[in-house]
Amino acid sequence: MTDIIDKAAMALSGGLMLLGIVGLGIVEILAGPPYGAAPVTNDAGEIVATPMVDPTLRTGLVVAGLVVLGLYAAYKLATPVEEVDTAKGHETMAD
Repeated sequence: MTDIIDKAAMALSGGLMLLGIVGLGIVEILAGPPYGAAPVTNDAGEIVATPMVDPTLRTGLVVAGLVVLGLYAAYKLATPVEEVDTAKGHETMAD
């Protein structure tokens, strides 16, 4: 059971962070300049260019991935460690 939770938590958190950082970064590059998070203004203060993807969305995806990792860490701390029976262990001879 914990193996399924381990894989699901890591896949979800990794997917969210990968989408927020790499996926939307590629979208920004393909959309063209400006690459910054803030709108570009001219000397009069008029906004002349804005980013394609809102930086709040990108930040939210990365933070959501970190929250999933934090919840997973809390889950791992709260669950008891399964005892490993060392009597059934496999012994090998050293050279």
